[in-house]
Amino acid sequence: MTKADIVNEIYEKTGISRDDVMSIVEGYMEVVKGSLAKGENVYLRGFGTFGLKLRRQKVARNISAKTSVIVPEHNIPSFKPCKEFVEQVKSKN
Repeated sequence: MTKADIVNEIYEKTGISRDDVMSIVEGYMEVVKGSLAKGENVYLRGFGTFGLKLRRQKVARNISAKTSVIVPEHNIPSFKPCKEFVEQVKSKN
């Protein structure tokens, strides 16, 4: 499912114009990205949590050039679905 598919589905269910729905969806994504960039988690009850995971420093190797590079410690975004969400997906399979 793409962002356009999500916008169309919300448009069909609510009757709000596609442009308004698109700006709401894009605004939502900007708020989530901004919160994660500030180091804040985003909790959506009944859906899940967008958060950050810390990746420790590690040594990466380029086998073809026979060199090593140190990859510094950094955060990556992650999503953890809530229990109800997981159960709903499991029951559909």
